Amino acid sequence: MSRAGGAARAGARGLGELLITAGLVLLLFVAYQLVWTNVEANRAQDRVADDIREDWQRPAATGTVGDGTDGTAAKGPGPGDFGRGFAFVRIPRLGLDYSVPVLEGINLDVLARGVGHYPRTAMPGQVGNFAVAGHRATNGEPFAHLDRVRANDVVVVETRRAWLTYVVDRTRIVRPTDTWVIDPVPGQSGVQPTERLITLTTCNPRWASYERLIIFGHLEQRRPKSEGPPPELQRSA
Repeated sequence: MSRAGGAARAGARGLGELLITAGLVLLLFVAYQLVWTNVEANRAQDRVADDIREDWQRPAATGTVGDGTDGTAAKGPGPGDFGRGFAFVRIPRLGLDYSVPVLEGINLDVLARGVGHYPRTAMPGQVGNFAVAGHRATNGEPFAHLDRVRANDVVVVETRRAWLTYVVDRTRIVRPTDTWVIDPVPGQSGVQPTERLITLTTCNPRWASYERLIIFGHLEQRRPKSEGPPPELQRSA
């Protein structure tokens, strides 16, 4: 065997081992993204849900995040409320047990613990556009199957004081740059809102991010917590 041939085979063997190692690293990264981020996010969501429930057991402090369901205007979130959970989104189309906490803000840390409320959009039940974002893949993927939602489905938002039932009006696929979807009146910049709206946003298709799937709806019913969940969330006997 020539010295040159031996060196070539050694080089090929080294390259093969390097490619195998790179493949294993890539496989582990994919497993982390697809499995472990969901495990961590589900645990984080459980903690946020517990925090929200505990917070609701305490008297509401003046100036905290509200929902306006007591007949007064809700106080919007302040700087200290960023990352704080304050409501739950329930979508019966995705299962009667489907419930995701809503936190203030839309950065990656927030979206790994639930769905995020776009700052400066309306609060639940307020006139304007209550807009939220959620992951469709990895990090708990709360909106993984949002594409199953259809017109006339309901989205129920549970707050400290009420159950707010929104009816879905339409769905749209838009570009990531189409920020008009979270305007107070979507698609009508500068127009003063008169309705109580909801907008859900997520990536589209599920395993990519070059589009956005948007769900638009309007508030149909406000139900005091004392009356229990709306019929859409109640199991038939």
